[in-house]
This record gives sequence, structure tokens and C-alpha cells, in this order.
Amino acid sequence: METIYLDGQSLTFEQVQAVAYGQANAPRVEISDAAKKLVTRAADAVQTLLARGTIAYGITTGFGAFKDRIIPADQVELLQRNILVSHAVGVGNPFDIATTRAIMLIRANTLSRGHSGIRLTTLQLLVDMLNAGVHPVIPEKGSLGASGDLAPLAHMALPIIGEGKAEYQGEVMSGAEAFKRAGLKSITLAAKEGLALTNGTTIMTAMGVLQTLRAERYSQTADIAGCLSLEALNGTDLAFDERIHNLRPFPRQIECASYLRSLLKGSEFKREHSSLNVQDAYTLRCIPQVHGAVRDAIAYARWVFEIELNAVTDNPLIFIDEKDEITVLSGGNFHGEPLAIAMDYLAFSVAELGNISERRVMRLTDESSNIHTLPAFLTKEGGLNSGFMILQYTAAALATENKVFAHPASVDTIPTSANVEDHVSMGATAAIKLRSVLDNVERILSIELMSAAQGVDFRKQVIGEEKRLGEGTRSVYALIREHIPFIEADTVMYEYMESMRQLVAEGKVVAV
Repeated sequence: METIYLDGQSLTFEQVQAVAYGQANAPRVEISDAAKKLVTRAADAVQTLLARGTIAYGITTGFGAFKDRIIPADQVELLQRNILVSHAVGVGNPFDIATTRAIMLIRANTLSRGHSGIRLTTLQLLVDMLNAGVHPVIPEKGSLGASGDLAPLAHMALPIIGEGKAEYQGEVMSGAEAFKRAGLKSITLAAKEGLALTNGTTIMTAMGVLQTLRAERYSQTADIAGCLSLEALNGTDLAFDERIHNLRPFPRQIECASYLRSLLKGSEFKREHSSLNVQDAYTLRCIPQVHGAVRDAIAYARWVFEIELNAVTDNPLIFIDEKDEITVLSGGNFHGEPLAIAMDYLAFSVAELGNISERRVMRLTDESSNIHTLPAFLTKEGGLNSGFMILQYTAAALATENKVFAHPASVDTIPTSANVEDHVSMGATAAIKLRSVLDNVERILSIELMSAAQGVDFRKQVIGEEKRLGEGTRSVYALIREHIPFIEADTVMYEYMESMRQLVAEGKVVAV
């Protein structure tokens, strides 16, 4: 597999995904030669500042409210160790391996830009951990999303100094033991390094990238599910006519309508245009408007995180001009507000995919709503059989939970560090909520796909088995039937629901 070279300027979503879901050394990660020079130059500058006795935040001073406490030169190394052990106070479940690998990759990329003052040997050790498959145990909760993701990043860095815990080859152990088994050696941090490892938006960025990729997949899945439901409900595609959408030229609404037309092309399950039933309910007719608006939120999130992937987000930052003059500037690039807002926007937007999907499930299961196109609750012998009745309950429960998760985290702030850090983004909270919304939407869409396939089979009994679905939906219907049979009578359903969820989660629900 191709090696990924880090230079702090060119990391992509696709590379993050490859490393996150890859394995030790596959793909391999390296620091580019150009980045090595810049990193070494900044590390040398830190040593120059120490030799001069220059006062610089986090290098010769304490942190946060202790910014005015000068640290003696002989205690600078202890200062960097202390920042890791004191800040490693995260709680909750640990991040999964994929997210942890994304975190390590993105942190290494940020440091490769050469403005953080970390030594090349220390940065290389972080990359070596990734390539060796030594994954720090990082609790999910504890970051305020400003002054960086301090607590979780401290957990990420602990094994570097022989502390903390790590997963290696499927087993969780001490960081020191994981290093020993992987043939790595812990080190003593130099000036600025503890701060460089912990101060930045890496947790938010890693989660934002991975969840945006999920949202992109589920957006397409929602389009497919909506079209399969339309066919099951004897709907019409008249509302997707490009002439309608050109008069309201939101680009992604137009794109969505075009995609829906391609999915339904050649379908013999659509209602004839000559029918007296001239228009469908909103959950079918307005798919381009609703799904298209969600596409806008996803595109915005991708734009934000593509920038952040190659941004320098720690503090202070080291600049060296053409005359080798060194300037240390304190700023606020660690503040996660752009990411928090993007993830809140994405969370409540993706929740809408779940809301409209659940309403389509209701229409599929309610014979009054679908004008008796389909039997009540998609079952024969209703009364004796409950059919898909309770699947709609589950979808409704998940859609309702998403309304709680949709509350924005970024509008809240709690001052910290003796009111020095007096406004925070809560971006890590936004990221965790976003993941929860996507987990629920994944399941709601799975329920809709199962229900729509059941409805299609009932339609076949009326219009004929030989009738063809749309060019895009027929392969998805076939995929569903490879894993989930037509439900003749009440049976244990949750196993089928889980099979469908896995197909959605793995990105297998695609139009061929």
C-alpha cells in the first residue's frame, strides 16, 4: 500500500480514512524530508530561546493561569512531563481504534508543519507508534474544545514517556509494556514538547473527519432508501423534474433531484403521470429539498475539516524569518469554534435525514396513509401478525433521541483556568453528539430499507413479479434480499435489523 508522507500541508480525508481503518504499517506513515527540516529548525529555535533566557509561554513559564510563573531552566523537562500527567484526566469509554489512529495521524501532521518546537525524534516516535500499532487508550470525555483537546491528547501522549495505557495486538496493557513488545523506547520530553503534544484541535478534527465521511455515505443511502420507498408506495417522480429545481437553484438540491431521477430511471413501480393522484406527500415529493439541504451541511463540514486537517493549532507558535530571527507568538488557533459550529450544524442536519426517513416508514406501515397500496404494517393476516409495526416504533424512538442530540453544544461555554480561558467551544461534545446522531440515523435508514423492500414485494404480488425497479434501486433491493428474506409471518426481527445496519454502516448500500 502507498506510503503517506506527512508535511502538515497536504493530508486528505481519504488518507485519514485509510490510516484510521487500516492496520499497523498499512498504509505506512512517514514524515516528509521537507517537514523534517522545518521541525528540526523550530526545535533548535526553542533551545536558542532557552539559552538566551527568553520568557516564552509554556517554554519557560507555567500554563493557563500560571502563565506568569517563571520556570527555572533545570526544571523545564519536568514541566513538560507534568503537563502530560496532570492533564491526563479524561473519563468515559475509550475512543475506538479507528478514531485513535486518526487522532495520532492528525496530531503528527500538525506537528510536521514546523511551528510547534517539538524535536524530530519525539515526533518520529509518535509516527512509529502508529506504524507499530501501539494505540494509546484515550477516554472520550474531558475536552472543552478550547486550549485544545488537552485531556484526551495528554492520554494520547502518555506512552511516549512510559506512562498511561495502550492497546497492542488486541490487548490493553500499560504504555510501557506496549512499547516493550513493539520494540519502542519511551523518552524524556524537552522544552515545549508536552505542550506541543496536547494543545490543539486534534480530537475534534479526527472525529469531525470520520463522521463527515459517514454523513456523506448516509446521505446517499437516504436518497436510495427514499426512492425504494417511493416505488413501494406507488409514488411519482414528477416532483424531481429538473425544470422545477432549476427555478430554485440551490446546487445540492439540483444534484439530489438529478441523482433521484437516475435511481428511478426505468422503474415500472412508479405511478403513471396520467394518474388523477397528481402529487405525493412531502416525505416523497420534497426529498430533493430536504436531502439537498442536508448535503449543504455536509459540504460545509468537509470544507471546514479540509482546512483544519492541515492547520497548526497549538500555542504558542514559533516563527523564524529569513534572517533567522525567532518570534514566539501566543494566539488562539487551538479554539475549536469553527469545528464545533460545523459539527452542530451537521448533527441537526443529519437528524433531518432520520426524521424524514421515519415518516416514510410510517407511510409504508400505515395503510390509511398509503391509500391501501400496502397491507397494514406490511404483513399478511394483520392482527395475528404485527409485522413491521414495532420497527416504526424503534425508528420513532431514535428520531426523538436525535432531537435531544441536535441541541447545539457550541452555544454553551464554561470559563476555566481561573477565568483566563473564559470562553470555550465545547467542540468535543459536539463531536460525540454528532456521532450519536449518525449512529441513530444509520439504524433508521436500515429500518426504512427493510420496510421498503417488504413493500416492494407486496407490490409485486399486485403488478407482477416481472416488473422492474429503477436502474439504481434494483441492485439495492437485491442486496437486501441476499441478507433479509421477505417476512411471511412474525419472527425475531432484531437479527435482520442488525444485518441491515451492518450493510449500511459498511457502505454496501450503493446503486450499481
